[in-house]
Amino acid sequence: MTEMIEAAPGAEVTHVDLTGSTFLKVHLNDARFRLVDMSGVVMRDVSLAAASIDGAEIDGLRVDGVEVAPLIEAELVRREPARALRRASDPAGLREAWAALTQSWDAARARLAALPSGSADISVEHEWSFAQTLRHLVFVTDAWLGTLLGDEQQYHPWGLPFADVGEFVDPATLGVDIGATPSYADVLDVRAHRVASVGEFLRTLTPDGLAEQCAGPAWHQGELSVLHCLWVVLAEECHHLGFAKRDLAVLEGRSAASV
Repeated sequence: MTEMIEAAPGAEVTHVDLTGSTFLKVHLNDARFRLVDMSGVVMRDVSLAAASIDGAEIDGLRVDGVEVAPLIEAELVRREPARALRRASDPAGLREAWAALTQSWDAARARLAALPSGSADISVEHEWSFAQTLRHLVFVTDAWLGTLLGDEQQYHPWGLPFADVGEFVDPATLGVDIGATPSYADVLDVRAHRVASVGEFLRTLTPDGLAEQCAGPAWHQGELSVLHCLWVVLAEECHHLGFAKRDLAVLEGRSAASV
């Protein structure tokens, strides 16, 4: 059965299950997709000219018969060598990964410091600003390191949760203030404390400790290994570092153009 769906340009479509649907002669020019599951999608005779995809899970994705994920991963590692270390499985490797990421974030903050005042709070293409990105990483650290430390009051009120956290838990019950607007300087202080906390945890970590089990964050069911929790922290740091560097390049371009 074919059903015609009428939708005006600029429409917002949310919480719709279109599993198994067929799209024929559909215009999606300049559309934006967020938190969309496209696993197993098959596309034929499509135009993706000038399309932009970030933060995607693309294992197994093939374009014209070529598996894309290994090619993209190689380029991302070339751009950010610390990314290659994010799946380290021993304490020494994890410490090396964290040290490399810390250095890369230091370099990113230095780039931001060279931009006009207030740049830390500028959103590029409706994405998180640099300050908001750091606040999200505070939340990530509080969630995943906090669970390792057994700290039930681990969430800083300035931490910024992932977009759909409300589907799993009320952020207010975690002590997070969604409406908070801390200064960039204050965000840097909290972030520095969290970075030091991860470094201290890794400093005393033993091989046996990696296999220990712990309860995950409030939105996760069941127990997880210490190693898994640390991998989440490293993956989040890598992903958001890439996003931050992408947006920094845009801000730098704007700044140069205004001179």
